[in-house]
Amino acid sequence: MVISFSLFASLLFLILAWKEQREELRRAIWQRLSESKGGGARVFSWRERLQGGLKALLEASSLTSRLRARLERELSQADLPLRGEEFLLMQLVFFFGGGWLGYAGIHSFLGAIAGAALGGLVPFLYLRHLRRQRLARFQSQLPDALSLMANTMRAGFGMLQAMDVVRREMPPPISQEFGRTLAELGLGMGVEEALERLSHRVPSDDLDLAVTAVIIQRQVGGNLAEILDNIATTIRERVRLKGEIRALTAQGRISALIIGLLPLALALILSLINPSYLLTLIYEPLGRIMLGLGAAGEIVGVLLLRKITEVEF
Repeated sequence: MVISFSLFASLLFLILAWKEQREELRRAIWQRLSESKGGGARVFSWRERLQGGLKALLEASSLTSRLRARLERELSQADLPLRGEEFLLMQLVFFFGGGWLGYAGIHSFLGAIAGAALGGLVPFLYLRHLRRQRLARFQSQLPDALSLMANTMRAGFGMLQAMDVVRREMPPPISQEFGRTLAELGLGMGVEEALERLSHRVPSDDLDLAVTAVIIQRQVGGNLAEILDNIATTIRERVRLKGEIRALTAQGRISALIIGLLPLALALILSLINPSYLLTLIYEPLGRIMLGLGAAGEIVGVLLLRKITEVEF
């Protein structure tokens, strides 16, 4: 049943993608014709109509508007080519699909609830994973980018030319963010505003420090190349100190991982030794409640242990 559902979902996705490609081509042709004729009615695809309906629902209150703005900012930080409405629609699909699989697996309403909760969390966790990875890559590239800018400026180029060198010579994601900033500058935005927007797009204390230093230097003057070199050295020292702290707290993090996996490993060993030993927890209503409470306690315990072993500086 799971295989048939997966095949059906894959086939549906291919059909929708093919249809969307045809409609994209039709809209492009219609737009060219409308421009050549001096206007005309716009053609809305099923995707745009669906996005418009979801957008109207999301903008029904100020709270949902703030949540939508935060979601789209996280999508941009993760470099996912999706809008907020599209991501929420995908989350709904995973939510109902997970509930259906949970109910089909153990034929229980509790299983449907657990499957729906897990399915709804999958896109969110994937988004957070991509965002965290991209921000970590940006953070690791920032000292080299600042050093490259400083060397370029010592060679006689200006700050914008130095940013363009970073855009051309360095890999993503820092080249993408610098390229976006240069594009905003090319459209007439002020340098300070474009740098502040860069700092807003990429939540990084080190980037905030660099942007603040550049803005102050533009207001009061100074040797910007030397300032950028000093900031790059400071960031490298922070990265080295962070690595030492992670090495010192490795034992605590490994202990948290072992404690978190111990109940699952014990349950697996017991089911291999005596498969009927844990079936009571699945088939009895009280057993399912105990499993749910145990899973919730496991998640809370792992989060608490991670918080204890996490050092912020």
